[in-house]
Amino acid sequence: MSTLHEEVLARLGPLIISGSLAPGSTVNLEWVQQEFGVSRTVAREAVQVLASMRLVSSRRRTGVTVLPKDEWDSYDRAVIRWRLAGPERAAHLHQLSQLRTAIEPPAAALAARHADGRRRDRIVELGAALEAAGAAGDLAAFLDHDIAYHRLLLEASGNVMFAGLANVVEEVLRGRTLHRLMPARPKPEARRLHLVVAEAVAGGECEVARAAMTAICVEVTDEMGRLGGDGAPAS
Repeated sequence: MSTLHEEVLARLGPLIISGSLAPGSTVNLEWVQQEFGVSRTVAREAVQVLASMRLVSSRRRTGVTVLPKDEWDSYDRAVIRWRLAGPERAAHLHQLSQLRTAIEPPAAALAARHADGRRRDRIVELGAALEAAGAAGDLAAFLDHDIAYHRLLLEASGNVMFAGLANVVEEVLRGRTLHRLMPARPKPEARRLHLVVAEAVAGGECEVARAAMTAICVEVTDEMGRLGGDGAPAS
């Protein structure tokens, strides 16, 4: 069950992301209290969380000031979720897909080099589970397996910086499904490539894992680019 301040965040954060509260505009705790019908303590907690995301700055004399987009913590899970629910969804998904293309192929190669036996076995299991769920058109199960698969690859890389981006990748995968940007039945070629990556990691074939993951990421990036142009929101 969400707390009151989480409920306020879920409504106030998207107002900032969408531009309804424009950069440079100011509000105060009293406005937050009245707008959302909460106590001053809850209003303050919500503002503190938004400040930690760099969506607002809060100063005693000037109140709560909405910060411009380039100040936001772009890797915060909630910020990603709100942006994917906002008017620039297509452009942001394209940017996130470009990020995945930069990090997941080398992570897959490193996983092929560094993963222990348990993780090598598990990635093959997840590849098979993805194939079964995708062939059956079970998008809910496919999403669960896909999140576990990509998280495992990033963690198995042995690089804590790659592993630290697992939550970002999870939000991208969830966002594509939530906003119905996945085909009703995941493409056979994409499913096959996931199996190729899994088997390459299990077999210690670094460059095969890198190449197959590159193909997965490039296909997704191209698809997201077509949705909204080259970084431009879809019309």
